Amino acid sequence: MQKEKLSRREREKLRQRQDMLAGALDLFSEKGYHNVSMHEIAAKSEFAIGTLYKFFNNKEDLYKSLILEKADQFHESLTKAIEEGDDEIEKLQAYIRAKGKVFRANSSMIRLYFAESRGASFNIMAGLDSEIRDQHNEFLQKLAIVFDSGIKKNLFKKISDPYHLAVCLESISNSFLFLWLEAPEQYPYPDDPDQILDILLKGLVSS
Repeated sequence: MQKEKLSRREREKLRQRQDMLAGALDLFSEKGYHNVSMHEIAAKSEFAIGTLYKFFNNKEDLYKSLILEKADQFHESLTKAIEEGDDEIEKLQAYIRAKGKVFRANSSMIRLYFAESRGASFNIMAGLDSEIRDQHNEFLQKLAIVFDSGIKKNLFKKISDPYHLAVCLESISNSFLFLWLEAPEQYPYPDDPDQILDILLKGLVSS
């Protein structure tokens, strides 16, 4: 079923909203959430402050919209990746590639999220984390289905619960991505997904 076509006015409002979010991301990344005002965001995105408040109730509302919108995009990209491929290994390879692509394209957003969520009390993060956590768990369940299918086909050994295997792969790939965020030249994210997959699929002990 095709998506309903947006009117010209709706497309313009969507463009304005994206410009505001992009301006806010630039400022938050540069100065930190707490050091940015709505007036600065309006100026950065070249809108009147009144126009900004027509889209967002306050700075917390804007920040939450920014994080959740990106989280939705990440979820969609990674879910699509594990639905591709002819077999379970190809699906896992596609997941690792897609994850690297998402991180590379959104490194400023990811750095901002982790910088703010690791800080002192930040009221909005409590509810926001809950929403993102639910979405994250939904994805892990889908990733677990890939492992479960591979086990049933005798493609993978049943060394653990499929959900635990999904958590392991996600944790391993996250470790590579966080290293890359900290020192991209020293620790580049692997172009070959098997460099990450083999840690789980082949293990460490020589046979």
